[in-house]
Amino acid sequence: MSAGEPGDILLVKTSSMGDVIHNLPVVSDLAARFPRAHIDWVVEEGFADICRLHPAVRQVLPVALRRWKRQPFSASVWREIRAMRQNLQTTAYDVVLDTQGLLKSALIVRAARCAATGEKLGYGVRAIREPLAACFYDKRFFVAKSLHAVVRNRQLAALALGYDLHPALDYGLSPRDAKGARGDSVVFLTAASRADKLWAEHNWINLGRALARLGLTLLLPGGNALERERAEHIASKVPGAQAVPPMSLADLAALLAHARFVVGVDTGLVHLAAAVQTPVLAIYTATHPALTGVLGGGWFRNLGASGAPPNLVDVLKALQPLI
Repeated sequence: MSAGEPGDILLVKTSSMGDVIHNLPVVSDLAARFPRAHIDWVVEEGFADICRLHPAVRQVLPVALRRWKRQPFSASVWREIRAMRQNLQTTAYDVVLDTQGLLKSALIVRAARCAATGEKLGYGVRAIREPLAACFYDKRFFVAKSLHAVVRNRQLAALALGYDLHPALDYGLSPRDAKGARGDSVVFLTAASRADKLWAEHNWINLGRALARLGLTLLLPGGNALERERAEHIASKVPGAQAVPPMSLADLAALLAHARFVVGVDTGLVHLAAAVQTPVLAIYTATHPALTGVLGGGWFRNLGASGAPPNLVDVLKALQPLI
């Protein structure tokens, strides 16, 4: 490495899915600015496949904070924690960057090993979600909380590593070939982590029928049993629609990448669709999209807000450029 350039960089952004996807442009920025650097990433085990899709990520270090929290006195959990700490000590990092700003992520930063001149970096007290976390960094930086999450992540990295931020947005994903998707396929993402984020089933059915009349094939993924039941019920009411079997995140990324466009509620997968540059319309019913809505380099729309879900006419009108 030339003088002043980091050789080994560790990113800490563990969850949730949308937050992890929002951090992918940081990898692209770092790889463009420091092409010879090695970039590792600490992430929740369930989202590790997303990080692995970025070709500039050398190594993914999975953690299981959510699972460990459920069994804090389990001997197997403590063995996994010790193994995680050993992994974090394997490489002497020039930079450890926490873009999450939580106490749990700061504790991971503390456990990581730095080179003699290495530094642990993160948000400053006035910019961070949990101010106590800022105590674990060697240097802290202010980034306005009013910015979109993607922009905040990118600005923090640019300030911390001292480079000018390029305006182009690049998620850098490289999904594998799609399974079951075609150029005339549309993916419906109907499931969400909370019931109040759902869009009424009759809206999905009527939207699906309108698109089917245009010759489009609808694909409806579902993760757990309840999500698959919902997808199967909607698919059964729409001619030619298919409920997709459970898939890994890598396969879902490929499915989304090869769809004509995606319509989904406030879920991590709509951000994944934007990240693979598929046109996406995101529907919001219980949250506001201003700070954490879909942000992509291609066509995207965020419709609705907390307590003000879009109706079918709104959605069809927004989709007109695509259909």
